[in-house]
Amino acid sequence: MLDSSGVVFLQLGAMAALALYVAANLGANDVANSMGTSVGSKALTLRQAIIVAGILEFSGAVLFGQGVSETLATGVVNADVFSTQPQVFLIGMVSVLIACGIWLQIATSRGLPVSSSHAVVGAIAGFSCVAAGINAVNWGTIGTISLTWVATPIASGALAALFYSGVKYWILDRPDPLSQLREWIPWLSAAMLSVFGIIVLPSVVNVALVQTGAIALAHDRFGWNLPIHDIVIGIGSIGAIVLTLNSWKKLESVEKEEGRRKKEEGSSATDSVTDVTDVTDVRNKEEGRSTNTNSPTLPLSPSPTLPPSETPKLPHSLIEQQMARFQVLSACFVAFSHGSNDVGNAVAPLAAIAYIRRTGSFPSGDFSVPLWILVLGGAGIVIGLAIWGKNVIATVGEKIIELQPSGGFCAELATATTVLLASRFGLPVSTSHALVGAVVGVGLIKAWKTVRLQTLLSIGSAWLVTIPIAAGLGAIIFSIAQSIGQF
Repeated sequence: MLDSSGVVFLQLGAMAALALYVAANLGANDVANSMGTSVGSKALTLRQAIIVAGILEFSGAVLFGQGVSETLATGVVNADVFSTQPQVFLIGMVSVLIACGIWLQIATSRGLPVSSSHAVVGAIAGFSCVAAGINAVNWGTIGTISLTWVATPIASGALAALFYSGVKYWILDRPDPLSQLREWIPWLSAAMLSVFGIIVLPSVVNVALVQTGAIALAHDRFGWNLPIHDIVIGIGSIGAIVLTLNSWKKLESVEKEEGRRKKEEGSSATDSVTDVTDVTDVRNKEEGRSTNTNSPTLPLSPSPTLPPSETPKLPHSLIEQQMARFQVLSACFVAFSHGSNDVGNAVAPLAAIAYIRRTGSFPSGDFSVPLWILVLGGAGIVIGLAIWGKNVIATVGEKIIELQPSGGFCAELATATTVLLASRFGLPVSTSHALVGAVVGVGLIKAWKTVRLQTLLSIGSAWLVTIPIAAGLGAIIFSIAQSIGQF
């Protein structure tokens, strides 16, 4: 149990407030990773995106956010250096919270999507150098993270360009795009649920069936041996089939509506064709002239012959309406997985502080994040998203290129694929970097001249300075806190 004395309680409360502040800034900045393209493509309104992202980010943070804090808390520093001075490490983690909160708020106020992971790493490296010298930092980890700055957006951009090229060639540029979309719906469903299912479903199955003992109960009672990966594949397959059938049903209703609209346009055009002599009689009556049919009349000039109307092409807006359904679902998966993975950026320092307060030692193998800290982090993400999130969402979704749902879907699919592959190889990557690269990749295929280079230069500059600025802030704040000696 935590020390219940008044001083310690107030100190921990102050640290919790700092973590809430960092989580709020993380929510305002990083949630653009999941919802920016959906808002930019008009698949969701800003209000809808904030509501959906808030619910899913909080759920992901609370239910599946336990496993990401250990590396951030102990992997960037040399554990041997701080194992003998845990109180110094505690002061450092307080400095990390303050430094990250300040930098993320500055970036968010300017609408710049930066990496919260890099901010945390930079701040930890900064205070460690001041506290115990350069050898206190694991520079190999820093170097690996720096390499991902270049690799992540390039890989994600290449995948997004590949995905969008396929959608453009096989669906959008075809004479009958709706018919092509009908054929590709099963493949789009399978591709999306395969990528996002691998990210989310294993954690869901682990919590829902393994930790609750459901799989063990099924084995004891019925003799069933249910491997987790088989359950994940089964759930994903059922989801892909349901999504395909539902999309086909929606597409059929759209085709019927389009056919009805064409018939109405045809009938209204026929009704509007009136005998020219009737028009002349009406006009003569209005002007008080005689309409005697026996009087000689001047021959009427022939009405101009209209060119035969070509069969209008089906507007791409109908295709984009269907693609928007896939994009919204993909955004929901990204929001959930983002909450489960990135909440550790905000609460890892607080978890380390609480561990040191409880045990008096440096975080070791039994280090974990308590549930109340995860709830705090999830709440902070939702608060920040609701208050400040629109700035970065607008930058990612609208200020790089003009997105449509087809492009937004490809960007999100490429982002998730890049992050998933990197995770499998144990590479620390930034979702912000992956998404921006994916949006640019779509823009290069769609119309490369529409990519706004000024926005990219601003984003790139923010990426480059995140670690050094966070490191400098962490070092300065740590020096001040250590000199005051109030902890």
